[in-house]
Amino acid sequence: MSLLLISFLVILLLGIVLLCVIFRWLICTLAVRFFQTALNADLKIKSVGLFSVQGVSIQFHPQHTLEIDRIWISSKLLNQDLPRYLALCVGDTRVRFDLQAPLRPLVKKSHGKKPGRLSVSPTTLRFLSQLLSFHISSINVMVLNIALSESLWHMTVTGLTLLLDHQSKRLAWDFSVGQLSSKVLKSSQLDICLAEVALSLLLSGDVSLPEMKPGCLSLSVRTLIAELHEGLFLSQLVLPPTPKKSIQDASECENTEFIQTETVQRFHQLIPHKVNVEFDNTNVTLSMHSQKKHLNWTLKSLKVIYGRDDEQLPLKSFTPELSFPHSSLELLLEDGLLLSQSRQRILCVNTLKTTLQVTSMDISGSFTVNTCIIHYRHQEFSHWLDLFPWEQLIHRKAAHRKSPLDYFPTLLSIRRLPHLDAPVMVSTSVSNVNVSVQLGDTTPFALGFLSASAELQHLLDIKDDTESPESQNVHQRASLSLDNFWWRVGQGSHIQQAPHPPGKHVWGEALILDSLSLQGSFNRPHMESSCHPSSLNVESNLKGLQVELSETCALCLSRLLSLICVPRDTGPQLSDVASVSPSGDDAAQHAPSSQLQLLFKLDCCLEDVNVFTLSNLAGAVSLRMDTINVLSSAESSSVCLQGVSLSAIRTLTENMESCCPASQTPSPVLKLTVISFTYHITTHTVQIQCEEELTVEWTPPDHMVLYQHLTEAQACWHMLCGERGEDGPIKPAESELVSGQSRGLCVRVDLGCTRLTAHVSEQNYILLHSEALSVIKHTGSIHMCSPSVIFNFDGNNIVSFKGLDVEMHTELTEMRLHRDTFPFLTTPHNCVWVLTCPSLAVEFPYQYNFSNTFDMAISVQKWLKTLHRSASQDATVQHLPPDLVFKISQFSFVFLDDIFEIKLRDNYELMKDESKESAKRLQLLDKKVADLRKQHGELLPARKIEELYSSLEKKHIEIYIQRSRRLYANTPMRKSLLTWTVSDLELVALADHSLHGPERVREQLRDIDGISPFPRDGLPLVVQWCRAVKFQLAAFLVRIRDYPRYLFEIRDWRLSGRLMGTEQDGHGRAHRKEIVPLGPPWGDVTVHRNMPPLKFYYDFKSNINLYTIVWGPCWDPAWTLIGQSVDLLTKPTVDPSPPLAWWDKSRLLLHGRWVMDIDQANLHQLATEDPYNTTENLHWEWNKLNFDWNPGQFVFKGDLDVNVRTASKYDDICFLHLPNLCMTLDLQWLCHGNPHDHHAVMLCCAENVADVTSGQPHDSYRAFRSENLNLSITMDLNQHCGTESYQPRILLYSSTLRWMQNFWATWTGVSRPICRGKLFHSLRPVRKKLGQHYKQMSYTAAFPQLQVHYWASFAQQRGIQVECNKGHVFTRGAQRLIPQAGTVMRRLISEWNVTQMVSELSQVTVHLMASTWDETADHQINAQVKKTHLLSLSSLSYQRQSNRMEEEVNQKDETNASYTHKLRLVDLRASWTTTNRNIAFGLYDGYKKASVLKRNLSTEALKGLRIDTQLQTKKLKRSPSNYSPTMAPTTPVMPTVSRAEKSQNEGTSMLQKLIEETDKFVVFSEEDSGVSDQLCGIAACQTDDVYNRNWFIELVNCQMMLRGTETAGCVLVSAAKAQLLQCEHHPAWYSDTLKQKTTWTCLLDGMQYFATMEPNPSEQEDRQLWLEVKNIEEHRQRNVDSVLELMESGQAVGGMVSTTTDWNQPAQVNEAQQVQRIISRCSCRMHYISYSHDINPEVATQIKPPELRNNHEKEDLLKKQAGAVDTFTLIHHDLEISTNPVQYAMILDIVNNLLLHVEPRRKEHSEKKQRVRFQLEISSNPEEQRSSILHLQEAVRQHLAQIRRLEKQIYSNIRAQPEELSGDELMEINTRLQNQLNQEKNDMQMKSEELNILIRCFKDFQLQRANKLELRKPPEDVSVARRTEIYFAQARWCLTEEDGQLGIAELELQRFMYSKLNKSDDTAEHLLELGWFTMNNLLPNAAYKYALFMTLCLVSSVQRVRVCTALLR
Repeated sequence: MSLLLISFLVILLLGIVLLCVIFRWLICTLAVRFFQTALNADLKIKSVGLFSVQGVSIQFHPQHTLEIDRIWISSKLLNQDLPRYLALCVGDTRVRFDLQAPLRPLVKKSHGKKPGRLSVSPTTLRFLSQLLSFHISSINVMVLNIALSESLWHMTVTGLTLLLDHQSKRLAWDFSVGQLSSKVLKSSQLDICLAEVALSLLLSGDVSLPEMKPGCLSLSVRTLIAELHEGLFLSQLVLPPTPKKSIQDASECENTEFIQTETVQRFHQLIPHKVNVEFDNTNVTLSMHSQKKHLNWTLKSLKVIYGRDDEQLPLKSFTPELSFPHSSLELLLEDGLLLSQSRQRILCVNTLKTTLQVTSMDISGSFTVNTCIIHYRHQEFSHWLDLFPWEQLIHRKAAHRKSPLDYFPTLLSIRRLPHLDAPVMVSTSVSNVNVSVQLGDTTPFALGFLSASAELQHLLDIKDDTESPESQNVHQRASLSLDNFWWRVGQGSHIQQAPHPPGKHVWGEALILDSLSLQGSFNRPHMESSCHPSSLNVESNLKGLQVELSETCALCLSRLLSLICVPRDTGPQLSDVASVSPSGDDAAQHAPSSQLQLLFKLDCCLEDVNVFTLSNLAGAVSLRMDTINVLSSAESSSVCLQGVSLSAIRTLTENMESCCPASQTPSPVLKLTVISFTYHITTHTVQIQCEEELTVEWTPPDHMVLYQHLTEAQACWHMLCGERGEDGPIKPAESELVSGQSRGLCVRVDLGCTRLTAHVSEQNYILLHSEALSVIKHTGSIHMCSPSVIFNFDGNNIVSFKGLDVEMHTELTEMRLHRDTFPFLTTPHNCVWVLTCPSLAVEFPYQYNFSNTFDMAISVQKWLKTLHRSASQDATVQHLPPDLVFKISQFSFVFLDDIFEIKLRDNYELMKDESKESAKRLQLLDKKVADLRKQHGELLPARKIEELYSSLEKKHIEIYIQRSRRLYANTPMRKSLLTWTVSDLELVALADHSLHGPERVREQLRDIDGISPFPRDGLPLVVQWCRAVKFQLAAFLVRIRDYPRYLFEIRDWRLSGRLMGTEQDGHGRAHRKEIVPLGPPWGDVTVHRNMPPLKFYYDFKSNINLYTIVWGPCWDPAWTLIGQSVDLLTKPTVDPSPPLAWWDKSRLLLHGRWVMDIDQANLHQLATEDPYNTTENLHWEWNKLNFDWNPGQFVFKGDLDVNVRTASKYDDICFLHLPNLCMTLDLQWLCHGNPHDHHAVMLCCAENVADVTSGQPHDSYRAFRSENLNLSITMDLNQHCGTESYQPRILLYSSTLRWMQNFWATWTGVSRPICRGKLFHSLRPVRKKLGQHYKQMSYTAAFPQLQVHYWASFAQQRGIQVECNKGHVFTRGAQRLIPQAGTVMRRLISEWNVTQMVSELSQVTVHLMASTWDETADHQINAQVKKTHLLSLSSLSYQRQSNRMEEEVNQKDETNASYTHKLRLVDLRASWTTTNRNIAFGLYDGYKKASVLKRNLSTEALKGLRIDTQLQTKKLKRSPSNYSPTMAPTTPVMPTVSRAEKSQNEGTSMLQKLIEETDKFVVFSEEDSGVSDQLCGIAACQTDDVYNRNWFIELVNCQMMLRGTETAGCVLVSAAKAQLLQCEHHPAWYSDTLKQKTTWTCLLDGMQYFATMEPNPSEQEDRQLWLEVKNIEEHRQRNVDSVLELMESGQAVGGMVSTTTDWNQPAQVNEAQQVQRIISRCSCRMHYISYSHDINPEVATQIKPPELRNNHEKEDLLKKQAGAVDTFTLIHHDLEISTNPVQYAMILDIVNNLLLHVEPRRKEHSEKKQRVRFQLEISSNPEEQRSSILHLQEAVRQHLAQIRRLEKQIYSNIRAQPEELSGDELMEINTRLQNQLNQEKNDMQMKSEELNILIRCFKDFQLQRANKLELRKPPEDVSVARRTEIYFAQARWCLTEEDGQLGIAELELQRFMYSKLNKSDDTAEHLLELGWFTMNNLLPNAAYKYALFMTLCLVSSVQRVRVCTALLR
């Protein structure tokens, strides 16, 4: 049995073994085949044991293997550590992969077989989970070439356990890993580790059965230790794989429209209900063995918790419907710490918690962070950043970046997500955050905040059954709260500091935010198809914002951007975007709808905002804004700033700055109270409003601070943006889009009150003040307006605009009309600026130095231009400047006057008026006192009267004080010194391409100023502009002070032409330096200013309706003040050269041509010293004047009338009428160089003078400065000849001439200096007058005919008329300036000398006119005025040459001598009748009376009469009163005896010869030759001492008609040739008296006398008889054949000649009567010698002293009597006379009544003189006599004043013509006034005559009393006063009958001489000498042939002959 049993057992065992072997083989075979067929792998099993398999090897590839040492099944029975009874254990497992080797397919393709699903029964699963557990001892995984070739990844996992637990329907599992360690090696050959990870984990979870739904999942990772080495980052392992496009996914997305609920459910079935992931004690280390550095990140706990509750209702608020389960998600992080190798904290997080919960009602989430501290040190952390292959990542990312087309499916898939309709609420809370960064090369910075919280809500309206889905809205709300945010930059900022103090800013804090509250909501329709718009509402509140911008901040930001920002690639091309974008129509439809459907509102409030910019060089800039309110909506957006101030902090003295309100900011640059910015979206309008005051205080240092800050800010911006290419050029499409938007934008700026102040220096500033300024910018236009704009300079309102309106238009239709007026313009249209202003006022205060401030402003402007100029601006092409249009209704330019001067004059006027009023009150009081005296008589006490008068005096004072205080109460004070006003001004300045640019400007310059030489080297210009100018104005008025007349008055002025301004480049030496102080750290900046002035070139043509200029010397004081004010407007040049005069300055600055067409031009020359006088002036009136102003030439063409305006009947008298006058003024400037070469003038700075000049005084204008000026005036009237209306006329009155004398005296008076000297701070040298600049002046006049009228009075009772035909006048004068002697600097004496004068007149006629009109007659020339002929001539020629001193002339030929004046008269015809005599005497009498009146009323009337009380004891010496001892020479010279002194001895020699011959018995008569030599007149006319031959008058064929009063006939005196010579001799001594001698010599040749035969009753007095020229000319050869010669009896005496009445026609035509020759041809010689005490100053120095005479020598009596005596000598050599009784009577009538006529009133005048003389003899007191003369003078002056007053009153009545008076009443008043005026004139004439007699008698009486002692003088002291000599060599007189043919008697005289001596004692001595006397009787049948003859006897006849020499006394 046992054996059997054993055998059985053995067999059983063998069977079992066999079975096992078979089973093993079968299992192995099946397994191998399974792996081969299913996995395509080779399986090898080493051995199979009981419940174990060993040596399992699976090879998928030679490099892909899986090796398992052992697989067995263990039991808890065998191993108590096993959790289950059975355990499937796996031993050491080794996995090897090579990623570079190809991997074969794991599963072979199945042919039509569907995979089956393995199902496990729950019972089996429960059994296995309870019985079985899985254990793996270790797993070693080795992966080769994981990312790099030869790389190795090795992972070892030990202690793997898997436990299953089946409970009910759930299967739970626990998976644990005891230790997992992983290592990545760079190479399998080298042990270079890249990364190491070690951890232990526990993973547990459960699933539901049989659905296999996951239930719970828990992952716990403990002790995670990871170490990443630097090789990992340097390898390619960190690079992401290349993504691949999945077209299939895209197609699937396209097929599905929305995500369904099933999809979501399937997704959630894959996710457990609860997920818990926990990391504890995590430690991650980054090591860098090359630099021995590492980073260590430790984390205490990290938990992720997810939960889902399917029992709760799911969230189904989706559209379309979608169910989302109730779930929650939570993330919790605690105690995270990142340390560096130095154990310094880098990151520290205390707590971070995030939760997300989804319920059936809403979705909520939260995020909480507490205490997050980050310390980033780039120096330590940069090595770690360099480990990452950033560039490779970026390039790979860029290479695989998707285009918009690639993202299109994703975008479509996003849109297929369902819409969430449930509320969503997310909240965030962050507290205690501190981040500090240290970048190494930049300063550190830190930022953080105390707390921050945010909340986000997504809500939906509650559904109502009545509401449709379209009406529901989605509400999205968000809120943010931030407290104490800060960002510090700078050294030490990474160190934690205390919070900044309130109200202070600590430098280095880049951003400070005290609190921020932000709330926003977004409402939109639930359905996209809804028509309701979306709305957005944002509210924000910010307090305590401080921003600091500095270079440090920029460096930090730039460094950060360089670290975290990657360069952007160029985006897709526009064509690519367009290809994938929707169609244009859809875009056009959706884009505007999206914009219009969004309604938003933004409300933001910022308080206490401070912005600081910090500079390392320029301190800081602070911008303070108290409140900022931002309100924005879909319609508009607005920003309101309150309390804004901008200030510059130049130096930082402390580490903090106070943040005070804007109103308390010290010295702000910008300050404003409120300003708002509004943008209207619908109208694209930006509106800026500032109703309160805007103040800007600008200074150069502040500007430099701001500029420095802006420059640094710009550099920082370029630093931040330049590297990323953000400042690149805008693409064309974008630029067009931006330009299109800007064109559609409208900007409106409204400023309430603006004050912009620019401080150009510490003391000077410019202020711009505007009220209600409005600026509107539309598309293509700009509009600015303000009711008031003021430019204030140094506190003075200089320029004021009222109602200013400025517009800019890109194109204006009106400008085309203006451009059409200039044909040379080529540009059709241009941008235009239009300035419209109703009132523009420019006002300069008195003595305000405007030029100083303005020049400083220009220097600052130049500095700003230099500071802000860039090279790109210089290289850019200049655009055409805009056109300018100025429309000013009222323009005024005012110089204010001195307040002291104003008050002084007002007070003077008040005193004058008060004196008149006080006189009236005194007169009234006198009247009342007189009435009281009449009433009370002597009872009225005197003390009472004195009290009345004293109280009246006090009342006078009180009234004056009261009126003085109320002086300006009702009438404002006059302030203006000069007022210039312009009305309705419209100025247009047009720019054009043909006028723009330097080259075109030079072309225009050469065209306009062609006379100036252009520089050869070109003309470099700094400033150049050229415009076509056009303007018109209604009135142009200039007034000085409150004078009643305008200085300039121009009406209706229109001008057009070209205007150009250039400024020449001064190069180096013509640049002056100006200093602009900027303060530290810049110091003073030097600005180089160009010194050459701005020159103007013009080509104008203007039309003027009325042009009036008023000027007078009385305006000189005011004009001097105006000149001083003008000097303060422009700063003088710094060139050390003497300043240019105004005429040279005008030549330097003004060039071109100006043509004016003036309808009426007036020049009023004031004639009084009263500037307020309006009646006394000389009026030059031009009609239709054409004025042409060229360089150096003025041309006037028109009708000229010169009127005298005076307040009398002589007003409006046109005394000069010149029609069609062409007057040319040529100016010849005498310069060292070319007077027109102004381009050569180059100024020089004082610093460079030494480089230019060499020893001589510097003068930059030396070649251009004019030394003198030659003026040539040409007046041509020959344009229209032969018309009466065009005849020049001159009308003169005696009053007009006297008025002209006063006018000349007024204008030639020397003006006194005004406001000059140290007291007035005016020490400039006296400016040279233009009148002293003339060297020569020439005048040329040419006229076709001329008419001159002269009237003695307004009544035209007596006058002269001169008429002439064609005439020509030329004169040239030279001026000499003579300095005055003495040490005191005085004005130079101007002396004019006429160097040349030539005049030619033809057909000259002079008439004397008389009328019987009264004083009220009209003053116009009337044809009824009786005219009588005075003289006429056919031609007149006058020539004057310069004076010649000491000229030797041949005495025998006087005609060849050179005379100063030469006058030639041809065919002179003169008539002298009683009418002419009466008119001429009347004219002379009027002139004499006027001169006597003027002399008697002058202050010189009684001068020279000294009344001495000791007159009786003194002996007055007779000496010339006007002789001055200074005239005598000081150097004694031996005297020479002149011929005049020799002639004085002739009388003595003749007497001595007569005495010696008395003892001879027989003598004969004296020789004829010796008689003429004895005449004193001939002897005194010697020519050896002549120094000036003054006059040479030649008359050719002259004749004179004499007509008496008692006879009807006339006598004609003719001469073929006549010469009149005047010579001035050297002064000589005569009887100890120095006198100057003047001689006149008259030579008459061919002299004849004619007389009428008998009276003709039909002959009228006015009929003129003239001889023909042939009867006057020199005797010619007689023509016997001439019948007329035979009838006229030839040339003999008694012959008859024919006369004519018309001198232009022969006698045969006129048939006039014949006259008889009464004296045949003869010659006559006349001499007149006059002596005067007036010595010519030119020859005063050449006077010789008198000859010293021995006292014992007896003076010759005859020599004494023949001293310097006025002598007249007449010499006739041969006279042949024939007269009848009628002619004799006529000759006597002419001699007695015409030639020797004595005025009848002379007797009456003599009687009056005798009576006054007798009265003076009675009165013995000279003082009484003098007093009476003074009283009479005052009475005459009162009469004159009364006459003047009456004339003014009559003039005023005529001019005014008051409306309330009728014509008869006015005529009656004027008649009464005229009668009173005539009476005053008569009284004045009587008293004037009485005054004249009284003064003359008074002088004579005083002289007689003074000479009483001299009455006893010896007779020899009586001197000769006057001598007259007449000599005939031979005269034959034949007396005939009345027929003139039959002789009666014949008288013959030989050697006839008559001499008359008038003595100084009123006695006369007559001397008559006759050499031969014979009278023959010619009567027929006479008894005695010789009626009377002389008998020559030996003795007695001698006595008779000597008796003929008679001496009568």
